[in-house]
Amino acid sequence: MAFFHFKNIEIHFTSTGTGNPVVLLHGFLENTHMWNQMIPELSLKYQLISIDLLGHGETGNLGYVHSMEMQAEIVMHIINKLKINKCVIIGHSMGGYVALEFAQLYPQYLQGLCLMNSTALPDTKEKKMNRDRGINVVKYNPELFVRMAIPNLFSEENKTVYPIEIEEITNEALKISQQGIIAAMEGMKIRIDRTKLYQSLNLPIQMIIGKQDPALDYNSLILQTKSTKVEVIEFPDGHMSHIENKDALKKTLNKFITQCYY
Repeated sequence: MAFFHFKNIEIHFTSTGTGNPVVLLHGFLENTHMWNQMIPELSLKYQLISIDLLGHGETGNLGYVHSMEMQAEIVMHIINKLKINKCVIIGHSMGGYVALEFAQLYPQYLQGLCLMNSTALPDTKEKKMNRDRGINVVKYNPELFVRMAIPNLFSEENKTVYPIEIEEITNEALKISQQGIIAAMEGMKIRIDRTKLYQSLNLPIQMIIGKQDPALDYNSLILQTKSTKVEVIEFPDGHMSHIENKDALKKTLNKFITQCYY
């Protein structure tokens, strides 16, 4: 593990393996640990850079709102420090939103883009209202919010299949400060539509969908990729493909990264 300083805070990241670089961006309430099952195998062929986004893991907070632009800026900071000219970015959920913003701001650094259980669409009016309700809960009782939120990322059936994993993710999420949780939610709430990137980016793009994802609307995911060059991969379960569909995801990501570089 390593740290770089950025605007008077520390940004935590890990770099494992050698070869063509792949940047891994975790989701909301997660950190670099979410990639622990993926890194050993993928790092045999590639350099994997996993970053704790603002307010998550061991990376500090930069204010009341962590916009996706701010998050993308810290990713660019790490890439510059590591002297990386091109990379594939894989973003899970909120990490996908950050990856899209990175693609908007720094397309010349991208070799490929994978949105894993994520979307290029902005929050709907209903989703924004739900985030506001969530923020109010966090202000009153952050632990209650985390303990409610994590199980609801799994398909209904898998809530009972993965109790150990749910507890591990919950314990990691409970380490996030109140400010870190709220700033991320405020940032996700104000992000804008990035579906035009599907047409403008001249590089491989993949979207990984969970057919029973409780956090994203399946039909909107399919519709936004219609008549685009985006490769859509569907898994049968929920929002946490790196747990619910671990083995299939490893194969999918390995194939996609290879496609991006060769």
